[in-house]
Amino acid sequence: MPEAVQRDYKDLDFATTKKGSGDVQKLLRDLGYEPHIGFNAMNGRERLLFFDNANDRQVDVFVSSFRMCHEIPFEGRLAVHDASVPLAELLLTKLQIVELNEKDVRDAVALFHGHDLTDDDTGINAPRVAQLCADDWGLWRTITHNLETVRQHAGNYEVMHDAVRDRIARLLDRIEQAPKSRAWRLRAKIGERKRWYELPEEVGGQ
Repeated sequence: MPEAVQRDYKDLDFATTKKGSGDVQKLLRDLGYEPHIGFNAMNGRERLLFFDNANDRQVDVFVSSFRMCHEIPFEGRLAVHDASVPLAELLLTKLQIVELNEKDVRDAVALFHGHDLTDDDTGINAPRVAQLCADDWGLWRTITHNLETVRQHAGNYEVMHDAVRDRIARLLDRIEQAPKSRAWRLRAKIGERKRWYELPEEVGGQ
């Protein structure tokens, strides 16, 4: 990646299926990671927390989905790539935050710099992003707003500005063109009169 979008990673994030949760917990304990017993007992169905005390790092394990301001489902998708969650879901985990910070913008720019839009998982899977947004008005509202924000700030980084902006514009177009679900249309009538996102501190009892 260009130096402009590189950064230090202080924590570790992993994802697993519901079925694999028990094996992941055993693996991390065997490797010396200390579980947050209280948190895991209360939230283990969707999220697990461990500590790497030797390196002063926190380890989050998201079970079946990534849930912060919005929920990004992982079930049936974790085998797409060996090293990470699929690029579409990885991008959505960055853009689902209602109030983006510089780190999130930088990570999104890095993804668009390094990967073009595709109709499959060889790049950023545009149909996957569009479908998830078409099913959930709240997610659509946050993702489209944040894509515009990232496009506006892309010039702050020494990357391929035109390519990044073009890929964002094409993704916004795919999201706009995707047929919306009945639930999406009903929720759209309410719009921003009702909060469309969760506050991260409310998720998992944090």
